[in-house]
Amino acid sequence: MAMAMAVPFSTSTSTSTPLGLVSPRLGALKGWTESFGASSFESFMRLTRASPCKLQCQGSYRERSKEIQAAAAAGVDLLTVGQKQEQVLPRGPSWAVHKFGGTCVGNVERIQNVAKIIIDDPSERKVAVVSAMSKVTDMMYDLIRKAQARDDSYNSDLDVVHATHKETAVALLEDGHDLTKFLGILESDINNLRAMLRAIYIAGLATETFEDWVVGHGELWSAQLLAATVRKGGLPCVWMDARDVIVVTPTGKLQVDPVYEASAEKLDKWYSRYPSDTVIVTGFIASTTDDIPTTLKRDGSDLSAAIMGSLFQASRVTIWTDVDGVFSADPRKVSEAVILKSLSYQEAWEMSYFGANVLHPRTTIPVMKSNIPVTIRNIFNVSAIGTEIRGFSDSETLQYAAKDFVKGFTTVDNIALVNVEGTGMAGVPGTASDIFDAVKGVGANVVMISQASSEHSVCFAVPMKEVDTVSRALETKFRRDLDSGRLSKVEVVKNCCLLAAVGQRMASTPGVSATLFTALAKANINVRAIAQGCSEYNITVVVDQADSIKALKAVHSRFYLSKIPIAVGLVGPGLIGKTLLDQFRDQAASLKEDFHIDLRVMGIIDSNTMYLCDTGVDLANWRELIETQGCPADMSKFTAHMQNHSLPNTVIIDCTASVKVAEKYYDWMQKRMHIITPNKKANSGPYEQYANLKELQRQSYTHYFYEATVGAGLPIVSTLRGLLETGDKIVKVEGIFSGTLSYIFNSFDGTKCFSQIVKEAKAAGYTEPDPRDDLSGMDVARKVIILARECGLQLQLDDIKIDKLLPESLSALDSVDEFLEKLPSFDAEIEAQRKDADSSGMVLRFVGIVDVKANQGAVKLVRLPKSDPFAQLSGTDNIIAFTSKRYSKDQRLIVRGPGAGAEVTAAGVFSDLLRLASYLGAPS
Repeated sequence: MAMAMAVPFSTSTSTSTPLGLVSPRLGALKGWTESFGASSFESFMRLTRASPCKLQCQGSYRERSKEIQAAAAAGVDLLTVGQKQEQVLPRGPSWAVHKFGGTCVGNVERIQNVAKIIIDDPSERKVAVVSAMSKVTDMMYDLIRKAQARDDSYNSDLDVVHATHKETAVALLEDGHDLTKFLGILESDINNLRAMLRAIYIAGLATETFEDWVVGHGELWSAQLLAATVRKGGLPCVWMDARDVIVVTPTGKLQVDPVYEASAEKLDKWYSRYPSDTVIVTGFIASTTDDIPTTLKRDGSDLSAAIMGSLFQASRVTIWTDVDGVFSADPRKVSEAVILKSLSYQEAWEMSYFGANVLHPRTTIPVMKSNIPVTIRNIFNVSAIGTEIRGFSDSETLQYAAKDFVKGFTTVDNIALVNVEGTGMAGVPGTASDIFDAVKGVGANVVMISQASSEHSVCFAVPMKEVDTVSRALETKFRRDLDSGRLSKVEVVKNCCLLAAVGQRMASTPGVSATLFTALAKANINVRAIAQGCSEYNITVVVDQADSIKALKAVHSRFYLSKIPIAVGLVGPGLIGKTLLDQFRDQAASLKEDFHIDLRVMGIIDSNTMYLCDTGVDLANWRELIETQGCPADMSKFTAHMQNHSLPNTVIIDCTASVKVAEKYYDWMQKRMHIITPNKKANSGPYEQYANLKELQRQSYTHYFYEATVGAGLPIVSTLRGLLETGDKIVKVEGIFSGTLSYIFNSFDGTKCFSQIVKEAKAAGYTEPDPRDDLSGMDVARKVIILARECGLQLQLDDIKIDKLLPESLSALDSVDEFLEKLPSFDAEIEAQRKDADSSGMVLRFVGIVDVKANQGAVKLVRLPKSDPFAQLSGTDNIIAFTSKRYSKDQRLIVRGPGAGAEVTAAGVFSDLLRLASYLGAPS
């Protein structure tokens, strides 16, 4: 049963004659005898080993012997006993192919799990392609590296490899024939490897063939272990050394092409000798047309499975890995990435080229020829159905839903753009050829090409690490053209990223490209270059590396989440803020379902505490979360958090009355975050601050909404803006802008004294904590200045003339309690004014006025006829009247409604948020 084994041949070859070194590439090994002694070389050449395939059939030989003895006793012709017709491989859909990667067979428990999957598979016939145990291939490469470097530690590392497989075998097989057989083979293999590594150590080099022979042992061992485990589970099976079947032609250092006809012939011969309905196959390894061991290079086990699927004409190929399938984007970058149910072969090609964890493009070629579907499944979550990769007919493609035309998004980081530009390029044949010849000459990899139809420039992308070499090569190649001016420049843009959108028939579907570029634009992502082939599977854009993740999140969320996902950061969960959060809670589901708006509150902060969440705050118990899980308030950390979430649209809602918070608006908007606020401080502060915010808003896609600063929930600012944008000329804006003062003067009809009404208003929550903030008229003045600036007046707050309602003696008191105690002393004075007005058929009202013609604003306590609309209010109603070229003094445009209270103010802010969503693309 023993045979002499030459290194370059399959360890399972059945020939019993000694084999020599037949390959010219291995002839150099003979020269090594001079370096380390003839006796050592001869010893290496005499290493023997039994054929694994013969060994696995020894049991059947013993059974046949028993069959012969029984036949003799029965008088049967012994010449006919045990004779079997040559087995013909039954190709076709009865076969199912599985591939298990190194992670799947990383330890005893995982190998047992794989065996169970094979045993439980109801398919009539099964092929399982298996990789080396986890990290073993890397260890084998490391052995070679150390031996070449003459590092003696390769011996101890080989001992670790030996021990790992021995311990695994003992734990899996426990005892019996299979264990004894495997341990014998393992011991022989380790001796052979040690001799080979010793030879490499002495020579200080290893040919590619020797490397391939060494590293392939991991698959040989795992296949035998798995086959024995499957047999132990009660399912008969054999294992195949793929070097006996798969024939390839090397086409480069990292590429081989299968030779299908020769492989099919070898498979037929192999199966006729070792027929079985369950075959465990070594992945990764193969042989050349000269029967020299080689590998299918990195990720070769997937290719092995695809080749086997093609050779067996299987019904399907299942690739078992450690993920649930193919994701729509890298889940490490986009937490909302989803598992794709299906991909076409072409989509899988495109996504894998751009680094997605999909099949390598060459893996799909064998199965694509026979339209064999490939499914990616999770060995650790067998309940997940995975992602199916298959061919789609034209009729199936046309039945795609619109959103299904884009399947996934991938990025390639650390890219540089090279732009060769010049008027002398237009219409000159061969310029592009010369450019890429120069690039090829330095061994650089071009990952994208873009050229305008004017032929004025050629732009292409290369890896960052290669761009300096490429740039120098081009400048050398075109030095004469650059000096003469025919070429104007060779420009390099570093720190870029490729973003690719992949989908079947994507480019021919109206609106897909528009949606893609709109998503990038609304996220303020600048596109530097675009490439789209007529294959219709890929649109590639180049963006700045700093925008890589944000761009990926933006386009992914636009296609895979709701139509408009918006991340909300709320500053100031006080009376208005908490009411707004409760409104969000009540409306979020309806907005998402009916209007495709996905609101997610990602952070809440007040002056002392903040609560941040990566996926969205649970609005059902946000108060408890802040109390129990909140951390000290830090506006810098809050801002950073709002920049780094997974959603493309971010809005900060400021529900405070803080000047310090308002001062952060410009920085937030520069960071491409939208602003919504009822806080009047930004727009009524220094004019320069207001002007800068408005200019920044005009220059970008960043929006700034502040409707609630003037009329709470009333459409005051939007109405004014609508008049101006449609060409109307504003003459005057007058209004009762304070719900507090409206309530006080509506109630001040002689039935109650003024001080009592003020105390009732405070108790009802209509006033600020200190009612003097309302009675001073400053709040009205801020609203006046906001409207004046909207009308184009460049007024400062100091320019607004304010009638003093309270005497200085009350305004200067230290405490609110003292003020309320002494407020009755003002009753007589204000009552006298009321009576005087009443005697004339008038009422007192506290009115804000913007006089555009006079370029001024004012806040006044005025007398108005009882018939005037301003005199007919009730409760906290506000009223604003616009006098313009279209709306004369006698027919003013009037807006009236509740102007105070947390509910209406929060509703005004909410309305601004929905307006923002509409601008971002939500249906109106």
